[in-house]
Amino acid sequence: MLQKMVSKSIFLLGIFLVLATKVYSYDEDLKIVVNYVNPTAPPSPIVTPPSPVKAPPTPPLVKSPPIVKAPSPPLVKTPPYQSPPAPSPPLVKPTPPIVKSPPSPPLVKTPPYQSPPIVKAPPTPPPIVKTPPYQSPPIVKPPVAPSPPPTPIVKSWKDCIPLCGYRCQKHSRQNTCIRACMTCCDRCKCVPPGTYGNREKCGKCYTDMVTHGNRPKCP
Repeated sequence: MLQKMVSKSIFLLGIFLVLATKVYSYDEDLKIVVNYVNPTAPPSPIVTPPSPVKAPPTPPLVKSPPIVKAPSPPLVKTPPYQSPPAPSPPLVKPTPPIVKSPPSPPLVKTPPYQSPPIVKAPPTPPPIVKTPPYQSPPIVKPPVAPSPPPTPIVKSWKDCIPLCGYRCQKHSRQNTCIRACMTCCDRCKCVPPGTYGNREKCGKCYTDMVTHGNRPKCP
């Protein structure tokens, strides 16, 4: 109980302090506002009274002309109202006698429509077309290169002389060509046919022989 009383008293004291500070700050704000609102007013300027304005003179009274009444138009009597004549009743034609229509004939049922039987036409056989017998295309043989003349048979050194002379007859340096051809012919026992090319006909012995500068030796 004592603790509750102490806590309540502290709480009330805090509220009182908060209210006191708010009131004090409010008074200070009012003083500041009053100081801002009531500054020293400047002296009012002297205002001279305006000069009196004379009223304009009243215009003279003008008498209005007398009112003249316009003459009233003469009275015209309206003719008495005459009601329109009553319309005559319309002519009614006598109603014609009722004629009874003759009785309708009895209904006759028509037989249901039957379509005629469909007659299938015999199928027409397709026309027989004779195919021509197969003819194989003609076999075209590839052109066969003419076989080079066979290399002459060399048995001895003497057989190389006419062969190398024919081989080197179109060479620019015939003597050098004949000496090289004689050496190759003696070793490989072969001279290529013709004056140029066909070196492979004499085999690797003829084609692989080279000079000291690694150039082909055999013509």
